[in-house]
Amino acid sequence: MSTQIQISPDPLNIQSCIDWIMSPQSGGIDVFIGTVRNATKGKAVLRLEFEAYEPMALTEMEKIVKQAIEKWPVQKALVHHRTGVLQVGEVPVIIAVSAAHRAAAFEACRYIIDTLKQTVPIWKKEIFEDGEVWVAAHP
Repeated sequence: MSTQIQISPDPLNIQSCIDWIMSPQSGGIDVFIGTVRNATKGKAVLRLEFEAYEPMALTEMEKIVKQAIEKWPVQKALVHHRTGVLQVGEVPVIIAVSAAHRAAAFEACRYIIDTLKQTVPIWKKEIFEDGEVWVAAHP
């Protein structure tokens, strides 16, 4: 089992994540790419700002990946999250999972992103034309 977990202020590279997750043993690879959308609840979003308590966030991300590995026969798992100011269309999070079969890859990937949004200390601020709001850390 191999994992790659990181938090960075630098732009995330989708292709390098996919290249890393690929393996000859993997019959299924699932990739979740979160992007900054241009509206929330009918209000135009200008940008997002992400902050993290990095030591705790990395520990929690490692814990989530370990839980996924215990639940499903995963071969590789990757979690990359970005911090800082992101514009519409930019990528704040990539989750990638490979497994021998697609069901395990799909289920583990969904578990990782859903749990990350609930428990990892990464906070998102939405900036609108008429103000800003911190968004709860869950979907």
